[in-house]
Amino acid sequence: MSAAPGPGPALRPVARTGRRAVLVGLRMVVVAGLAVDAAVHWSLAGAMDLDAPGGIGGGALFRGQAVLAAVTAVLVLLLARRATYVLAVLVAGSALAAVLAYAYLPIPAIGPIPSMYDPFWYSAKVITAVAEALAVAAAVAALVLGARRSLR
Repeated sequence: MSAAPGPGPALRPVARTGRRAVLVGLRMVVVAGLAVDAAVHWSLAGAMDLDAPGGIGGGALFRGQAVLAAVTAVLVLLLARRATYVLAVLVAGSALAAVLAYAYLPIPAIGPIPSMYDPFWYSAKVITAVAEALAVAAAVAALVLGARRSLR
């Protein structure tokens, strides 16, 4: 018995091109999600400037997240590697976890980090949560589909 032949040589480039197109699409979703995350956090930072004697303050945390998300978006755009997708999962995932935690749990101040409990869902909060979730999902999908390794 002989095994069934695999796809012919003519089909292999099409499959490779299709996979590449999917990876490019996923990369664009990750970049867009992180860009929205950065823009929303930056725009809300002023409103989050809380008095933080001896602490960091919500505005500083929001500005830090905005810068981190923007830098990660640029890295993913320029370097579609495993390491950048892992970084995207960490950055967007941590922001998503924070927005969900602070929406549903009255977390007290932790050391220099202020309590930012906010149980209300307004448009900017929904937009950034959806963008972060999409960025995480797309980055995980890119990792599963085999983004090139960073140590090649």
